[in-house]
Amino acid sequence: MTTNPALIAGGVLSAGASLLHLAAIVGGASWYRTLGAGERMARQVEQGSWTPHLITLGIAGVLAVWAAYAFSGAGLIPRLPLIRTALVLITAVYLLRGLVLVPAFVLNPGGVTPFVLWSSLIVLAYGVAYAIGTWTAWPALSGRP
Repeated sequence: MTTNPALIAGGVLSAGASLLHLAAIVGGASWYRTLGAGERMARQVEQGSWTPHLITLGIAGVLAVWAAYAFSGAGLIPRLPLIRTALVLITAVYLLRGLVLVPAFVLNPGGVTPFVLWSSLIVLAYGVAYAIGTWTAWPALSGRP
């Protein structure tokens, strides 16, 4: 399998997002606020609740696995199980999350928050990287020689 720049980019983006989530756990309530987790999550952190940290740790773990699948599809690490299925599903999740922006504008044209706007555009870029990379690598991902 040859390397795939789009999947490498997708993997780097997912790994970076995973690390950013871990940084929020270390950084505390102000980081949760800055990164858009919401006031409720930030308050829970301030009150000593572990729930926001566990949720954030779970998200970081999922993003790390998604990065591993991108790196596997790009040929940087050994082939992971169900690589085609995983990359299609990861791509779909990123694209659907990014496209949340469309109904947000339709339903509330003047009320789209900066967080919804920027996070949607960023995640849409992740999805595009995964889509291009998966499409490009598709024949090589079959596992057949």
